[in-house]
Amino acid sequence: MDDMAFDDPRSAPDEALLVLYANGDPAAARQLTERLVPRVFGHAFRLLGDRAEAEDIAQEAMLRLWRVAPDWRQGEAKVTTWLYRVTANLCTDRLRRRRGTADIDAVPEPADETPGVASRMQEASRNAALNAALAELPDRQRQAVVLRHIDGLGNPEIAEIMKISTEAVESLTARGKRALAALLAGRREELGYYDD
Repeated sequence: MDDMAFDDPRSAPDEALLVLYANGDPAAARQLTERLVPRVFGHAFRLLGDRAEAEDIAQEAMLRLWRVAPDWRQGEAKVTTWLYRVTANLCTDRLRRRRGTADIDAVPEPADETPGVASRMQEASRNAALNAALAELPDRQRQAVVLRHIDGLGNPEIAEIMKISTEAVESLTARGKRALAALLAGRREELGYYDD
């Protein structure tokens, strides 16, 4: 690795930082944590709809990453792909354990930094409606939709995370989008969406 990566860990690739961490570099661990925990937490929150559970999942996913660091084989998988897969699996396990006990009205509304009370209230209503609608989707559809349309990943990376074909990803996301549209169709005006 060149000197730049040591001088500025922010520019180092995730895989290089993981190797540095495995070799005892605490700055690499801090950089990876700052870079990856918000993404892992966000993904877990979107799949679970619960901040405390998402925090637990993010912590567990990162602990698993630290445990595999000494054996990490560069070039086999991206750190983010591996981490998304672990996060999704942990969320799936958590959802299976609590299946049937979720109360849609108890889903916390995500914090919003948009100025203005009315804007914040409307955005919170939209987020709550989206999270409630996402919770209605089958697990695999929800995971594909969240990875594609909320986390912004490409279909090939989603296919690798979910261990399915790209065509299956396209099918899951298309069915998930149609289901979300149907679930939210009657709420357009309530959520502040008006046809011109």
